[in-house]
Amino acid sequence: MSKTNLTDIARPIQGEIKEFADHFRSAMKSKVGLVDLISTYILKQKGKKVRPVLVLLAARACGDVSTRTYRGASLVELLHTATLVHDDVVDSADKRRGFPSINAVWKNKIAVLMGDYLLARGLMIAVEGKDFDFLEKITDTVKRMSEGELLQIQKTRKLDIDEVTYFKVISDKTASLLQTCCVIGAMSASADPELHQALEQYGANLGMAFQIKDDILDYDGKFQLFGKTIGADIKEKKITLPLIFALNSVPEKEAKSIRALIKSKNKDVVSRVIEFVHEHKGIEYAEKVANECADKARLALRPVADSPAKESLLQLVDFVIKREK
Repeated sequence: MSKTNLTDIARPIQGEIKEFADHFRSAMKSKVGLVDLISTYILKQKGKKVRPVLVLLAARACGDVSTRTYRGASLVELLHTATLVHDDVVDSADKRRGFPSINAVWKNKIAVLMGDYLLARGLMIAVEGKDFDFLEKITDTVKRMSEGELLQIQKTRKLDIDEVTYFKVISDKTASLLQTCCVIGAMSASADPELHQALEQYGANLGMAFQIKDDILDYDGKFQLFGKTIGADIKEKKITLPLIFALNSVPEKEAKSIRALIKSKNKDVVSRVIEFVHEHKGIEYAEKVANECADKARLALRPVADSPAKESLLQLVDFVIKREK
């Protein structure tokens, strides 16, 4: 099971993914030449399309994929793409999926406006389709993602994030969008509120497991994930679950000296903090919490009838928790 890849997981909706690609391309069209040029550039960057895959699998697990499902999948992928374009501006990133970023090619002003356009197109698709239930979910998600990011920035400045705040940050910043993908998929295929709630809980816990695993990989010196070097969170002064647990395991004086080290420009900071986290079993603790979230995600799918799509959703939990990059 751990060897399963995303292509295998998406097999029950292979044809639907191709149809989604047409809907998504059409959704990005504009009468403004520059917008179309940048849209074509974005479409060339082959991402994993995890979010639309979740929408399609959730719909198939609850019923049939419909035109409404494709609108929902386009909506979440447009929102996700908009946030990536804006994130690259905020982070002054010059690469995205191996390509020069939008801001690197066309500068910040155009990148920000393009992100705004993508978000607006997503909302317009929902309005035109009268998918007001989707709009309610997605606007709440945008609010939560923004609040999560701002709360993390606030806590990064003081380096005083605790476990409760960490869970709040990752729930809002990461899990909320995966949760929305799953519930939108369910809503597009079924009117049963029990199924909506089941898929919403599944997505929320899958998102938590995914982010905790991502944070664990930042401390695992063997791998490099998505072009992000090991210790990137430490360099950015982000305090995540492995470090929070390690800091809570030592006397306050030692915890203070580690925080001071993170604030410093010491060239050994990454290796020393990683060593500290390993020494105080921060990785083991975070792995335990990630596995608990994975178990909750699997449990949430109990009301859903057995099918190849449900099996893929269960395999996705294993993929997220066992991945090494």
